[in-house]
Amino acid sequence: MNKYYAKFSSFGHAVPKKILNNFDLEKMVDTTDEWIRTRTGMFERHIAAPEEAASDFAYPAAKMAIESSNIKYTDIDMIIVATISGDHAFPSTACIVQHKLGLKNIPAMDVSAGCTGFIFAVDMARQYIENGIYKHILVIGVEILTKITNWKDRNTCVLFGDGAGAAVVSRAEPSDISKIIDSMLWSDGSQSEYLYLAAGGSRMPACQKTIDENLHTLYMEGNKIYKLAVRSMSQAVEEIMKKNKLSANEVDWIIPHQANLRIMEGVADKLHFPMSKIIVNIEKYGNMSSATVPVAVDEAIRAQKIRRGDIMILVAFGAGLTWGSVLARY
Repeated sequence: MNKYYAKFSSFGHAVPKKILNNFDLEKMVDTTDEWIRTRTGMFERHIAAPEEAASDFAYPAAKMAIESSNIKYTDIDMIIVATISGDHAFPSTACIVQHKLGLKNIPAMDVSAGCTGFIFAVDMARQYIENGIYKHILVIGVEILTKITNWKDRNTCVLFGDGAGAAVVSRAEPSDISKIIDSMLWSDGSQSEYLYLAAGGSRMPACQKTIDENLHTLYMEGNKIYKLAVRSMSQAVEEIMKKNKLSANEVDWIIPHQANLRIMEGVADKLHFPMSKIIVNIEKYGNMSSATVPVAVDEAIRAQKIRRGDIMILVAFGAGLTWGSVLARY
């Protein structure tokens, strides 16, 4: 038996002001609006300015989440930031956000799990709260992927956008209807070569050669990732439902990582879920990696699609390879 239960108190999000749509991309690479829409479901994505970094969006998203809850800033006991494109290799973006929020003497750390980062971070927050260590944890998914995008590769440069989503994960009171029921995580490092950033780490430090060969930008084998994403996200939903003895009819919403509309449709088809129960906002934001799920949840809550008491499954798949799901009553 758990000592306590965790819940989602609130969500928030923030994205850059600049928007790059498919017609803009037609002028940059050999592509068309129809090609992008048909294969991805995307129309526009938000692009950070040259001087903007991950914490510049993680901070306002965090503020929105905290101010949408019934807690004070000083009630936050811990900050976990999921990102693969933080402000710096170190210090952590979480520490930078902590400083911007005016908070001191609490732990703050980053988690690297690709597009599944927010799911991994929520799972971690849940453990701390269920074990009675902390009461309120700020969880953020933030990415500035456009700064590690290969703008000469028409197959990948159309996919990515920038932004941040945040959630306050709190200890649930006995009277609360809200509860994080379960979370499940998986990884498979044997297939990491399908999605990675080659240079910039200790394996291949930055040098003139890595710059000349454009090795500081994201590489992805799209067809293989597509198949793995459909299979893995379907598995993540199926297993968490099975473990908790839930039928499809008892789940109100699935909020998947917004990587590609075809992937989401493939997951819905495999699970026999109607698309009307899948939260989709990919046409406005593209793939924001670890930020996609919390941004989609926050938008759906503010649009009064997701309401208190609804059963929802958050699910994602990303580099690593990693995948996972969170089952919650909002």
